[in-house]
Amino acid sequence: MFSPIKNTKVYEQVIIQIKDMIAKGILRKGDKLPSERELVDKLGVSRTSIREALRALEIIGLVESRQGEGNFIRDNFENSLFEPLSVMFMLQKSSTLEIHQVRVMIETETASLAAKNIKDKDIEVLQGFIDKLKNSKDELERSISDKNFHYKIAECSGNFLINNILRSVSSLMDAFIVNARMVIVNESKARELLVEQHEDILQALIDRDSEAAVKAMRKHLDCIKEHLILMDNIYS
Repeated sequence: MFSPIKNTKVYEQVIIQIKDMIAKGILRKGDKLPSERELVDKLGVSRTSIREALRALEIIGLVESRQGEGNFIRDNFENSLFEPLSVMFMLQKSSTLEIHQVRVMIETETASLAAKNIKDKDIEVLQGFIDKLKNSKDELERSISDKNFHYKIAECSGNFLINNILRSVSSLMDAFIVNARMVIVNESKARELLVEQHEDILQALIDRDSEAAVKAMRKHLDCIKEHLILMDNIYS
């Protein structure tokens, strides 16, 4: 299972062994890792090295530590990419438009895939989000409904990685553009236009028309881009 380690970068080798066990199916989502003492004995390294490795795995979102229970392979990865992405964003001094470009690439593909895989029950859920976006008087509720509409489409794509990456990119945008979505959704004319665009996206999905879904999604995201440019000009 584990093999003794002889290397100057010990904690990195611990990480490699744990990742290798995941790749081979020995460790699976939700599995509990051996205790620190057991890992020390099996790997022949110091407890400090084990703790460094576990901490690194926790930071990248692969392992979670539960107080009084031990360390586990995560079984939920929805937000595991956000932290490293946000750090990269700050270090590279990336622009909000760069984040938006990533979102466009992801969401046009999710729309295409969702048109092929969507179920009738999914359409009902998406319509519910549009109804809230259209009728709610609460800015926060409209904002959440808008976001959930896009998350649901990503979920309908049937691709776990796309879904996870989109959530991380969306969280990154929210973190660095304070209340951007709420500002857009709360603007009366823009709100009406956004509702129409969401309806166009949904209609393309109902029709199971991948090309139309991509076109409608791109049109919607181009509208978002215009507002981002406007906000950058106001607050720069």
